[in-house]
Formats: sequence, structure tokens, C-alpha cells
Amino acid sequence: MAQKTALIVYAHQSPGSFNAAVREVAVQELTAQGYTVTVSDLYAMDFRANATRDDIIGDLKNSELFQYGEETMHAWMEGRLSDDIVAEQRKVEEAELIIFQFPLYWFSVPAVMKGWMDRVLTQGFAFSLEKIYNNGVFKDKKAMLSFTTGATQSMFQPDGINGDINVTLWPLQNGTLHFCGFQVLAPQIFWSPAHSPAAVRAAMLEGWRQRLKGLLAEKPLTFAPCEFFDLSFQGGFQLRPEVREQQQSQPYGLTTGHHLGKPLPPDNQTRAPPTDEATPHSQNHPCV
Repeated sequence: MAQKTALIVYAHQSPGSFNAAVREVAVQELTAQGYTVTVSDLYAMDFRANATRDDIIGDLKNSELFQYGEETMHAWMEGRLSDDIVAEQRKVEEAELIIFQFPLYWFSVPAVMKGWMDRVLTQGFAFSLEKIYNNGVFKDKKAMLSFTTGATQSMFQPDGINGDINVTLWPLQNGTLHFCGFQVLAPQIFWSPAHSPAAVRAAMLEGWRQRLKGLLAEKPLTFAPCEFFDLSFQGGFQLRPEVREQQQSQPYGLTTGHHLGKPLPPDNQTRAPPTDEATPHSQNHPCV
């Protein structure tokens, strides 16, 4: 039987941080379940965030105009990506579960983790024109965000000062993880641990430990499947007319991003719906 594998992409500067404690709980619990757990500690690795010419070994395809995406795609195809990228891509290939562990910085991931996404998820390796979203390269893998916030949960409500956390998460969960095909598990959000009593922080960690026990059995978040769209330049890659007509009678939009001018479906990016509500699920439909 093949060894179960998990990768934790971790970004925090301090080994004494709450994020470090969360990471350790994940390592312990997944190891206890029989997983081989690999941690990419990006700060400790001094992982380079900026995507540059140094990521390509050898000559460029077009030395007149450097286009990072095109050049790294060719370099991946020809085995000419830099060693640090290749090492991380190998970890991704081996992992059936990837957890991104980080503190929320400016409504997103820290720069070093964004750099990991920019550099490691190269075209060809992580996606292609034919292999995106529910037909993506990593459609058989699961991924999730686990992060801490400085703000309280009430501040990230639809009527809170920071706005709806579902909107905040859409670019990362849909535009990066789901775009590459990952089945995206609901995020694990640790609300304002720095401003919480020790007992509350301990309860947060215990809640995370309990969730990890059944994590791989969870249903992923739902996204609009590719079959809902006209996947042609003539059609503009827009929602098919018959799908739009079907959605007219619905009280909410399809997803946080495909809201169709309607109220956003509640908790679309923070909670997987019950099975009988998961109609626009992305995993079971061919993209092209």
C-alpha cells in the first residue's frame, strides 16, 4: 500500500509563534494517522520570493523579451528549472494533501508564500490551457489554507469593518488552488490568537487537532464547474445562456465570485455545503 503523504507549506518567522504551534499539531496528528509529513519552512529555508531570470537554467527561448511564464513553462518541460523550484515541485507531486500555514498579511499570504506560489506552480507543472479548475492537474489532491488573523471574527463579517472573509479568500482559494485543480477544503481560521487568553488559544489548537482526525473525509468547497461556461474565445469563457437562465430563479449567486449580481451564497468560501446542496460541485465535471 502506498505511503500517505502530506506537505505543509509554512510561513512564519518565529518558532515560538502560534502558527508554529498549529503546524506542530498538524505534523503530530497526521503522523499519528500514518502520513509522512513534509514541512517547507519558507523563512528557515530562505526561500526566494521573487520570480526572476535566475529560475531558468540555460538559454532563454526569447532573449529579446523575457516573459517569466513562458520561459518557466519551457524550462519545466526541458528540466531546466532552478533546483529550489524542482525540489518543491517534487514535494507537491508526492503529497495528496497540502496545508498552507501562515498569518494573514494584508488580506493575503506573506510575500515569501506568494513567491512560493508564483515560482513553484509553473505553467505545465500546475496548469495548462486544457487543464484548469475542475479538470486541473491536481484534481486528485486536496489543499487548504490554515491561518491566523489579527482581527476578530466579527470584523470579517459581511457587515464588519474588514468585509466578508469569503470575498477575501476567493482569490487564493479559487484563483490559485482551485485553478490548479485542487479539491479545496474549508479553511481553518484562527481568529485573533494574539489577543486571546491562553485558554482560548489552547482550545483553538485542540479544535484543530480534532478536525485533523477527520480532515481527509471532509467534502471540499464548491465552485462553478467548467461545463457551465462557453470555453471559447468566441464565447468569451462566459456562463452559458442556459445556465444563466437556470440561475435566474435562485436566491443567491453561484459562488462568491460568480455572484451574478445577487447576494453571495453564505459561507461559500468557508464551509462545504451539505451533500444535497452541492449541486454546482466542480470535481465531477469535465472542463473541456
